[in-house]
Amino acid sequence: MAKIFVGSRLRRLRREHKQSQAQMAKAIGVSTAYINLLENNQRSLSVKVLTSIADEYGVDWRDLIQDGGDRLLADLRMAVQDPLFNAAAPDIQELRSAVDHAPVLVEHFLHLYGSHSTMIERVMRAAGDQLSDAALEASPEAVVHDFFKLHANYFAQLDEGAENLRETEPCEPDDVYYQLKARLRERHNVRVDTVAIEAMDRSLRIYDENTRQIHLSEALDFPNRTFQLAHMLGLIEFSSLLDELTADINSETGAVRCRVELANYFAAAYLMPYKRFKDTADALSYDINRLSKTFGVSFEQVCHRMTTLQRNGNRGIPFFFIRVDRAGNVTKRFTASSISIAEYGGACAVWDLHAAFSNPGTIIPQFVELPDGKRFFTISRTADRPAYSRDSQARRQAVSLGCELPHVSDIGYAQAFNLEDEQLYARIGLNCRICPRQSCAQRAHNPLMVELSVDPSRRGDTRLES
Repeated sequence: MAKIFVGSRLRRLRREHKQSQAQMAKAIGVSTAYINLLENNQRSLSVKVLTSIADEYGVDWRDLIQDGGDRLLADLRMAVQDPLFNAAAPDIQELRSAVDHAPVLVEHFLHLYGSHSTMIERVMRAAGDQLSDAALEASPEAVVHDFFKLHANYFAQLDEGAENLRETEPCEPDDVYYQLKARLRERHNVRVDTVAIEAMDRSLRIYDENTRQIHLSEALDFPNRTFQLAHMLGLIEFSSLLDELTADINSETGAVRCRVELANYFAAAYLMPYKRFKDTADALSYDINRLSKTFGVSFEQVCHRMTTLQRNGNRGIPFFFIRVDRAGNVTKRFTASSISIAEYGGACAVWDLHAAFSNPGTIIPQFVELPDGKRFFTISRTADRPAYSRDSQARRQAVSLGCELPHVSDIGYAQAFNLEDEQLYARIGLNCRICPRQSCAQRAHNPLMVELSVDPSRRGDTRLES
């Protein structure tokens, strides 16, 4: 049996019962010195003592040995790299020691840091100088992002359920659409029809629960019609599981949005079953165009699926994914990496995510460095939206998929570059208002946390700095 250290959790349990170390020792039949050693992680917990503690204090032994240290350590490492902290960041040993010996303090620090980050984002989206009531609540988009991040962007039951369905009813990608129609009809008495654009009232999919009919717009191409049916199968067949997953979300609108995104997650997992998709991605060096053809899905759907390959024992590259419109507004964001994507971030003119609009359909690779010094490899490309009228033809968006530098050796798009060349890395920020970079030729706003130097006798790269 692996050694079990429970120092901080044992100390918290003792204090909750207002006991001294001597009183706890007497209650479970060990010495006071042994309790002291346990609380300082200088002795591991035996099965016998674990059972005695569980019996004496009426706690589940699994709760006692549950270790959230890895999650805390990862969150703490990311937080202390914020440019807000000017001093040198603590090393990994210091951070691990803090997590091991003062987890409650670490949780309070992370809560405070999260509140600070939320405040910055609220200020950014506030109208003028006045904070509205709406600005005091997390947006539905933020609820979705935080919900998926909390689950490490992977939902085992949903993913495995989708994969099992495909294994039970195997078929070629070209036949998935017809198989989905058949399953919806035979298992759920739901019929599918394709409807003229004019009859859909600018909608792409409508489900009429009374008539048990799904109407799909003619504006959808074949891969997106298939995706919409897989989405509906997830909503209908896995309704109870979706209820369970979203039960703890306080925001009603946020819960609905999470439910929709979970159905999208199911659809991607159904169309791109985990093991086959990951094996193929590895074999093709993550060639997204090839993967989209192999599985009969869109470029954007492949990118999104890449971020969900977090199954224990068979993890993929921890990618992040972001989608923006022409104005730089973030319309979708998911991450399995350490990068923190601001809800209103992405609007950095130095990032080639925005240059993709000038090169529609072309994959643009780029190596970038954030203000905290972390480096990432990204690929960006446009993603066309369904066109259902003349004025919707140009509603193109851009997507970017990225990962940290240690993973680029597995990605074909990065193999032609010399990673030792310092000129390779574009210095970007996530948003001008929170970017601390000095002398940036693309700066459009004064940063909230840094005073830019202004000298009337000289003109700098921008009018904001000299």
